Amino acid sequence: MSKKSKEQKRSSDRLSVTASQGRSQTGLRLHNERRILSLIRQHGALPKAKIAELTGLSAQAVTVIINDLAGEELLLKGEPHRGRVGQPSVPYSLNPDGALAYGLKVGRRSFDLTLEDFVGDVRGALHLPCPYPTVDNMLSFLRRGLESLESGIGHDLARRIRGIGVATPFELWSWAEELSVPTEVLEQWRDFSFEEELAAITDYPVHVCNDDTAACVAEVVFGNPGNYRDFLYVFIGSFIGSGVVLNDTPIMGSRGNAGAVGSMPVPYTGNSDAMPSQQLIMSASVTTLERMLVAAGQDSAVLWKSSDSWGNLGETLDEWIEMVASGVAYATVSSAALMDLEAIVVDGSIPHSVRQQIVQRVEEKAHAMDLRGMSSFQIVEGTIGSKAQSIGSASLPLLANFFNVAPD
Repeated sequence: MSKKSKEQKRSSDRLSVTASQGRSQTGLRLHNERRILSLIRQHGALPKAKIAELTGLSAQAVTVIINDLAGEELLLKGEPHRGRVGQPSVPYSLNPDGALAYGLKVGRRSFDLTLEDFVGDVRGALHLPCPYPTVDNMLSFLRRGLESLESGIGHDLARRIRGIGVATPFELWSWAEELSVPTEVLEQWRDFSFEEELAAITDYPVHVCNDDTAACVAEVVFGNPGNYRDFLYVFIGSFIGSGVVLNDTPIMGSRGNAGAVGSMPVPYTGNSDAMPSQQLIMSASVTTLERMLVAAGQDSAVLWKSSDSWGNLGETLDEWIEMVASGVAYATVSSAALMDLEAIVVDGSIPHSVRQQIVQRVEEKAHAMDLRGMSSFQIVEGTIGSKAQSIGSASLPLLANFFNVAPD
C-alpha cells in the first residue's frame, strides 16, 4: 500500500471513531490518538511522561502511539530538556505540515477560501467581494481557488489536504429583503447541497457548518484566552449570529441551528408602540449600519472594503453601537440565565476599536440589569476577528479527523 493510501485509510478510520466510541480495539486505539493529539494541540508541546500522566495510559502505550504519529509526520520531536535526574524529557508538538484543510466561507457579501495547516496557520487565502452571493459565482470561485492554492504549495503538501469545511449562513434565502437582493437569486440556495455539488469539483470530503458556529469553533480551538468552558460566542457581521459552547464543545443542536441569537426577540429600539419587540438581527447587524449611513447621506461602501478601519463615521456609528449594545446586552442576560454561562465572547467582522466600544457598552448595560438569582459572568472580546468564519470552516476537517473538539 502506498504512503498516500495508508494516510487515506487511517484518515477514514479516524472519522469512524465517533461512531464506534472506542468499542473495538481499533476504535480504542484511534480514540487515544485523538486524545493525545488534542492534548498536544492544547498545550503546544508535551513529553511522553506528561501525556501518560494526563491520559492515564501506560508509558508503553503512549510510546507506541507517539512513535506512530511521528512516523505519519503528524508530530515533531523537539530538543531534549536536560537537567533532571534520569533520561532527558523530549517534547512532541504538532507538525504544521502534518495535515491541511480548506475552508470555504459563503458570506452574504463575499466568498472566502482559506488553506489552513495543522496548527491553524493560514497557508493561503482568497477573497471575492460580491453584491450578493450566487451559486454559479461560488462554484466558479471555488474551482479557481483550489487550483491556485494547491499550485502554491506543491504536490507533497497537497496530498496532505484532508477535506473542505464549508461555513454558510442558516437559511440564506430567508433574508432577501434585508440584503436588498432579488428573491429568486437567494432561492437557488434553498435546495443546494454542498456535499453533492462540490463532489463534481473535488474528491475531498465536505463538512458543512453554520457560519457563526464555524467562527465559534475557531474561537474554541485557537482563541478563548480566558479558558472558559461554557460561553456564548457572538459574531457581528453582515448579520449578527452566535454559537454556544458547553463543556468546551461547540453545540450545533439536532438541526444545526443552536445559538441562533440573531433571531432572539429583544425590545424594539424605535418609537412604535405597536412593535414591542424585534429580532436582534434587525438592530445589531452591519447591514443595519449600512442602511443608517445611506439614510444619513454617508458612504456605506467603507463597511465592506475593510474590517480593520471604517474611518470616521461620526454620530451614525455612535448611534449604531448603542443599538447593538442594547440588544446584545438583553440577549446576553437571557442566555446567561438560561444556560449558566461563564462568559459572553463578542467578536465580529468589525474594526477592533468598534468591538472594544461595543463590549464596554454591553458590559455596562448588562450589569445594570436585575441579575438576582444568576451566576456571575464575564463579557469579553473575541480573539480571532474578521477571519473567524473562514478559519473555523477550515478547522472542521482537521477536527473531524484528528481532534476531540468538534461541533456536537
